[in-house]
Amino acid sequence: MPMRRTRHAKIVATLGPASSGPEMIRALFKAGADVFRFNFSHGSHQDHQKRYDIVRSIEQETGRPIAVLADLQGPKLRVGRLAEGPITLEEGERIRFDLDPAPGTSDRVPLPHPEVFAALKPGVQLLIDDGKMRLEVEEAIKDSAVARVLIGGPLSERKGLSVVGAVLPVSAVTDKDRRDLAFALEMGADWIALSFVQRPQDLDELRELAGRPVSVITKLEKPSAVEQLEEVVARSDAVMVARGDLGVEMPPQKVPTIQRQVLRACRRAGKPVIVATQMLESMIEAPTPTRAEASDVATAVYDGADAVMLSAESAAGRYPVEAVRIMSEIIAEVERDPHYRKATDAAHPEPEATVSDVICDAVRRSAAILPIAALVTYTAAGRTALRAARERPAAPILSLTPDLATARRLALVWGTHAVQVQEFCRLSEIVDNAFAIVAHEGFAKPGDTIAITGGMPFGISGGTNLLRIAQVP
Repeated sequence: MPMRRTRHAKIVATLGPASSGPEMIRALFKAGADVFRFNFSHGSHQDHQKRYDIVRSIEQETGRPIAVLADLQGPKLRVGRLAEGPITLEEGERIRFDLDPAPGTSDRVPLPHPEVFAALKPGVQLLIDDGKMRLEVEEAIKDSAVARVLIGGPLSERKGLSVVGAVLPVSAVTDKDRRDLAFALEMGADWIALSFVQRPQDLDELRELAGRPVSVITKLEKPSAVEQLEEVVARSDAVMVARGDLGVEMPPQKVPTIQRQVLRACRRAGKPVIVATQMLESMIEAPTPTRAEASDVATAVYDGADAVMLSAESAAGRYPVEAVRIMSEIIAEVERDPHYRKATDAAHPEPEATVSDVICDAVRRSAAILPIAALVTYTAAGRTALRAARERPAAPILSLTPDLATARRLALVWGTHAVQVQEFCRLSEIVDNAFAIVAHEGFAKPGDTIAITGGMPFGISGGTNLLRIAQVP
């Protein structure tokens, strides 16, 4: 029996030093990982290629498509060198930042980023070392700025810096990202995640650099991107709520509200959304999560996330398999709660005035009235499955597609179990194969009712215009 999940929300697991070998990656998949994230901030291309080959061998063994997510590093801003080691920033004192490459002192710090000074103005804040230190710019000219320390602390050289209150005139795609993008596409990555998106145009730049159609995940980390949320979501194929950097650049009390805002926007648009960062952070060192972490994962699922993500927990932690397993169990527990279905239905967005949405809305209503064992979508590019998932039907979604790349991408999508099939030309072939596959994949048995959707004519990517409800013979 091919492996299938009995839950709807998916799990993204990051691969790294703690999860590089075939047995560990296989164990992560069996524990519940649906998507493997390759973090291009760390590791060589050779490391990523080895892990990719392992993932694809597991895919062949299990017969279940697995998605690979290549996460680009994005631009990193850092202060320069310091002449005599770390300095202490005292609250209330003023310090100068400049482009002079000479090592810094207690009253000036080199900042080798001309693009930063081009955007600085009084009132803009500088956050250093993941927000541990916070300064506010009081004076700014072309190549230097004076800032007052709001929150002090020990400053070491090469610490990361974030700019809050200004959009930097810098591309979201660095030279390193260009090389990593070319490699990731050649390797066969299914999703490309773009870091530190500031404006919708950053996504256009990535697509142009790719030179071919690419499925782009926007990582929401910058306040300027959140301020343009609707347009950013419209230009994305999926969105990641990257709460770590978002919580550095914004007050942490605002992050839960923004998370829900993003989830709602993505649900309306029918775009997959991932909730990420520190979900089971304590499991880097401990075999079980805190109760607060379990509640955090559950909240994301209750709010309608397509997927929840593990970062260091699976990449560098001591208990990567346990982290995936407990995350899967939390999801399953939430989805068994009768209030989960009520909340999901209550948050249902109005269908758009298209044939596709009318069909998918009818499927959702049918699954709420009839004992439908499975919703079968036949899709070329995945659009039918995405619109069906937007409806959050009570029945699982079995997505049949002749394109393996489409099947892999759908591993990220809520409630979707993708199977690669041959291309069909007639409705009778679709129906007969749907009967065979729902039985083979364990979704239905003879006498059960299934719903079948797709677009006619078959084999052409376009809108969903077919709904058939039938009994498995």
